[in-house]
Amino acid sequence: MTTISALLREASLQLESETPKRDAELLLGFVLKKNSAWFLAHGDDQLSKASQDEFQKLLLRRISGEPIAHIVGSRGFWTLDLAVTADTLIPRPETELLVEMAISKCQAGKKMRVLDLGTGTGAIALAIASECKNSEVIAVDKSGNALQVARENARRNNLQVEFIQSDWFTSLENRKFDLIVSNPPYIANGDPHLLQGDLRFEPITALASGMDGLDDIRLIISQAPQYASPNAWLIIEHGFDQGEAIRGLFSEAGLMGVETVRDLERRDRVTIGQWPQIP
Repeated sequence: MTTISALLREASLQLESETPKRDAELLLGFVLKKNSAWFLAHGDDQLSKASQDEFQKLLLRRISGEPIAHIVGSRGFWTLDLAVTADTLIPRPETELLVEMAISKCQAGKKMRVLDLGTGTGAIALAIASECKNSEVIAVDKSGNALQVARENARRNNLQVEFIQSDWFTSLENRKFDLIVSNPPYIANGDPHLLQGDLRFEPITALASGMDGLDDIRLIISQAPQYASPNAWLIIEHGFDQGEAIRGLFSEAGLMGVETVRDLERRDRVTIGQWPQIP
């Protein structure tokens, strides 16, 4: 039998991902139902042949390029454990910046009405609901399959969010919101990155939007005023090279105090603006 440390070393050498050691630990942790910290104290433990065989099957799937989140069926985001399927975008750490900015706008003691557009797994809506206890959070997605995943994640994390099937704003009638957030598709059609890494396994409709990647963002910005309360905030995640364009769109739409916040790698990631009144 092989020790855990030896198996992880060998697996790491076979993986070509950006985080081979982490990937190997996540897969073995899934097999053994242990977290990565457990491996530090059990590196010399030996694995049964059954566990080794199961791990090798998962490893081959990862070597072929399948995302870790799809293999193990979940992904950690904020303080939550979220189910993930091929029907949803995989929650990514950089999106936590959008959540952080949204939480900063939740006013203590005030019941904020929050809208999450294109919720996918429900990651953003559920993270906001977990922190902004007085807020009423509504999340929409065009995909019924994605909404099934989001509802399961709400149950899994014991959080209250209203989920509505809607193509952006179309099913929201006359509702008004104090905070509108979105991580919409923002990659340009035909971008070569769509054929690389985890993106190959994610729904294209959650990734690409027009020749410059901004079609859905333009639609959101143009329609949002109809659903915005006075002094409402709009917060959108976007590509690292789109900050200037997004700020321009925000300003043209009459939003004030427009700013772009950078992620930990100092890249433009989230743009924020506020309506002083409904335009």
